[in-house]
Amino acid sequence: MESYNIIRLKECRSTNSSLAEIARESPDGTVLVTDSQTAGRGQRGNSWEAEPGKNLTFSLLIKPEAIAAHDQFYISEAVALGIRDALMNHLPSQEVTVKWPNDIYAGDRKICGILIENSLSGNTIGHSIAGIGINVNQQEFKSDAPNPVSTVMLTGKHLPLDRLLHEVVDAIYLRLSQPVAARHADYMDSLWRRLGGTYRDMSTGEEFHAVITGVVSTGHLSLLDTFCNHRLYAFKEVQAIL
Repeated sequence: MESYNIIRLKECRSTNSSLAEIARESPDGTVLVTDSQTAGRGQRGNSWEAEPGKNLTFSLLIKPEAIAAHDQFYISEAVALGIRDALMNHLPSQEVTVKWPNDIYAGDRKICGILIENSLSGNTIGHSIAGIGINVNQQEFKSDAPNPVSTVMLTGKHLPLDRLLHEVVDAIYLRLSQPVAARHADYMDSLWRRLGGTYRDMSTGEEFHAVITGVVSTGHLSLLDTFCNHRLYAFKEVQAIL
């Protein structure tokens, strides 16, 4: 896309919530960005720390064509890959990966969190709102998050936030235009610790080593453990151990 409908707020509680209020009448590609998000949300109610004016905190409205509700993870793949693509241009010496389902990691540290909320229209997705928080120019994190990092911490260079915003949105729409099979293959190739890692089953507390064998269109993660057991998990049912 060449241009976007960008709405700028000095402060809001949640960019996802604010964009949801106007999503029905807003065009595809609407971006709501804020300097300060006072109640930013992550996956399953987690909070998101972002020093005002130092990071990218925004939400993107996506109105896809004819994506079935059960294939909603295709949008998540495109968003995660687009952000990864944009960040790789600024972090050439880092391994930038997607930690399932859609955190972005630089090495073993989290540089971006994503929360995607879908609104259904019958059996298809009416619109999606992708809430995105990218750590850019923040040099110190005070929350109890275990492994945050920012681009400035990795490179020593400050990035213009507006420039990075346009790069990210452009990259997401480029990924959305990609054939589904090719995009999914790229997503699988980009996964953090795809060739093996240690996990914890959150229902039993069991720790086990496994490789990633797939991610299905619903977003479930398929693992193969060292005893050749196939395991299928939804969000928050399994935790990767750092």
